[in-house]
Amino acid sequence: MLDPAVFKAYDVRGIYPSELDEEGARAIGRAYVEVFEPHRIAIGHDMRLSSPGMTDAVILGASEAGADVLELGLIGTEMLYFAVGELRLDGGIVVTASHNPKEYTGMKIVRRGARPVGGESGLLTIRDKALSGGSQGQSPGQVRRHDIWPAYRDRVLSFVDTSAIRPLRIVIDAANGMAGAMLPPVLERLLQVQTSRWFFAPDGTFPNHEPNPLLPENREFIVSKTLEERADFGAAFDGDADRCFFVDDTGEFVPGDFVTALLAEAVLEKEPGAKIIYDVRASWAVPESIERAGGVPLVNRVGHAFIKQRMREEDAAFGGEVSGHYYFRDFSQADSGVIPFLLMLELVSKRGQPLSEILRPFRERYFLSGEINSRVEDVDAKLRELEERFGPEGRVEHLDGLSVLADGWHMNVRPSNTEPLLRLNLEARSRESMERKRDDVLAVIRR
Repeated sequence: MLDPAVFKAYDVRGIYPSELDEEGARAIGRAYVEVFEPHRIAIGHDMRLSSPGMTDAVILGASEAGADVLELGLIGTEMLYFAVGELRLDGGIVVTASHNPKEYTGMKIVRRGARPVGGESGLLTIRDKALSGGSQGQSPGQVRRHDIWPAYRDRVLSFVDTSAIRPLRIVIDAANGMAGAMLPPVLERLLQVQTSRWFFAPDGTFPNHEPNPLLPENREFIVSKTLEERADFGAAFDGDADRCFFVDDTGEFVPGDFVTALLAEAVLEKEPGAKIIYDVRASWAVPESIERAGGVPLVNRVGHAFIKQRMREEDAAFGGEVSGHYYFRDFSQADSGVIPFLLMLELVSKRGQPLSEILRPFRERYFLSGEINSRVEDVDAKLRELEERFGPEGRVEHLDGLSVLADGWHMNVRPSNTEPLLRLNLEARSRESMERKRDDVLAVIRR
């Protein structure tokens, strides 16, 4: 089964087996090789129940089409990115559905240099080739196992000075995802850090909660445990562990904007003057923090493919998105969940303050609406209406959707890639102003 709808803007994702099964996975593996003609690729998988069988099928299809395959076994998504970059491979595939519920399967696909393959960079060509059936007669490639774990552990630890990390108490919610396998080898090198580990057994049935910390209901546990155990902070990972979310010592969730600002400061401390990429939705906290730290802030459209490409073009050291994706030049310009976790340990250790105190200047100065989704009948017409109503109040930009930058407030309104939705992110210099302007904009969007 291979439903064309499983090919999304950035990856492959669908319900197993009704939308995508082993037969479809084999076709995708074969099509990937036929489209891009790689010689050596890596393939691995997450902990979902369907993933081992799906991975065997992808490997079969890719090797049938002539590629040599390094079989990585059980890995987090960022470990595939690292393997492709570190081993100078021609590409790779990780079988994962990231943070989606247990019934889903999927794939994230990259080319040489861990460059993402998405809807604008070849994924739709793979779709068409997979659906039409592959050619025959190639000499099959070789398949062999490769252990990427030791090299991966050493690389992520290289981003911090482990001797600077002081005794901290941290609560970690791995959500029965890949963080439960990825973190223990790293934490073995940080014996001074006391960790309270929850849901570390990888389990594709997700018996405790879905592995999506962006949803408030999935953060209830990490918030309560951080408070109960009086931890220095809490960290929650998504299913494939390429995103890490933080809760401070008071149990308050830390928005991705503020995390980006803090991580940018940490990076700039080690590389003064570096360029930092951030997305159009972000709080003023991000560019203003970068500038104060002596860096160069560069705004970019949303999406990992666009961020990673801009990082290459600019030789940027770091990039961050509001959604919790954090990218590192020295990690193949790829996103990681483990590196931000380590940097946060180092940052809190060096500053010698509770995380809530470190964040206080942000919370007292920047007031965020968070992302608010609204269903609309005509996306383009509604964007024009918003520009006519609010555009005169400030500078209008169309880098990604509609942005209005006014005196004391700014907003970005973007259409969804897949649904008739508009996504609003708005910020102001006071809570009252933010709430008033947020309600004004939503009134126009929803009328």
